[in-house]
Amino acid sequence: MAEIRVPELAESITEGTIAKWLKQPGESVDKGEFIVELETDKVNVEVISEEAGTVQELMAAEGDTVEVGQVIAIVGAGSGAPAQQPTAPAQAAQEQPAPAASEPVAAQAPAEASSGDRLIASPAARKLAREKGINLADISPVDPMGRVRVQDVEAHGTAPKAQPAAPAAAPKQQAKVDDGRVERVKMSRRRQTIAKRLLEVKQNTAMLTTFNEIDMTNVMELRSRKKDEFFDKNDVRLGFMSFFTKAVVAALKKYPKVNSELDGDELIMKNYFDIGIAVSTDGGLVVPNVVDADRKNFAEIEATIGELAKKARDNKLTLADMSGGSFTITNGGVFGSLLSTPILNGTQVGILGMHTIQKRPIAVGNNVEIRPMMYVALSYDHRVIDGKDSVGFLKMIKELIENPEDLLLGS
Repeated sequence: MAEIRVPELAESITEGTIAKWLKQPGESVDKGEFIVELETDKVNVEVISEEAGTVQELMAAEGDTVEVGQVIAIVGAGSGAPAQQPTAPAQAAQEQPAPAASEPVAAQAPAEASSGDRLIASPAARKLAREKGINLADISPVDPMGRVRVQDVEAHGTAPKAQPAAPAAAPKQQAKVDDGRVERVKMSRRRQTIAKRLLEVKQNTAMLTTFNEIDMTNVMELRSRKKDEFFDKNDVRLGFMSFFTKAVVAALKKYPKVNSELDGDELIMKNYFDIGIAVSTDGGLVVPNVVDADRKNFAEIEATIGELAKKARDNKLTLADMSGGSFTITNGGVFGSLLSTPILNGTQVGILGMHTIQKRPIAVGNNVEIRPMMYVALSYDHRVIDGKDSVGFLKMIKELIENPEDLLLGS
């Protein structure tokens, strides 16, 4: 017998949620084969079986919260079905003694209470049956071994709930009808964590946002002129994120407090530049980091961002990918956002928000010209960063993007 336990995940992660069981009781599993997928605050983790054998029992259902070190499954030799099979109704009736003449028949316990422990049902099936008000003994499983699974519960339907009769003198109550117009869906662990942390940031920081706009003419012209040559040389496309990442690193070096973290009454000044790039996934926003962005050239930054984005979409990000960032860039412009106020990422004190590029009439000297413009926003913790530094930081990014040759020469 081998116990499958929730493994140590990371220093800051103490629990997770059973996202999906990859094996069911009675199914064989090889040593090193994945048996369950756990959803944590940051990433999904697949847990392996340390022994080969047969899954004997699942100790938690999909959707359950489990703690590090908790036993969640048993793997052993032989069949996963218990030796004791559920007793047939006719046989059970013969084995049970008849009630005494003085004992009311109605006093007998319901079937679920007397035989539920002998029913073979997956944890997920038991949980769903409870939610639907279904007695497991009433379900006819399709499994020849008699195991009740989620599909059997769903096929059985929802048992009707008895409604108490209203007193004769009471006024008529309008019954609530489930007409399908609403659906109650439990938030995923990651969505709950995102909501909790965003609220904590709003409540525990003195967050303020300053705005500016960038004329994208020069960087767009340079990108258009160099993109084919860049791709042929580096096998990666030249995007805007590498320019903004380089500009952010340069600005952080000039304004180091924006690259810090507040810990009580002390500032943790970070002498590294791990730039978080916000990526939207079906499960919510994640922020993997371009580690040591100051040491990477344009091609390396673009390649790293591409790899991280693909891992995020495929749900393959690791805890290392998500840990340690010092500053974050988020680009709402890819969804068409014209202007927004980004919220700080965790304990970081600054975040840059990019937005959609829109052609607008702009005064150039004494003339009005149509230029591709982008609004940018810097949200910052005013407890650490003064207005002068925040404005200077954002102004420096504007100047570097509007003069992209300076970034190329400085990289």
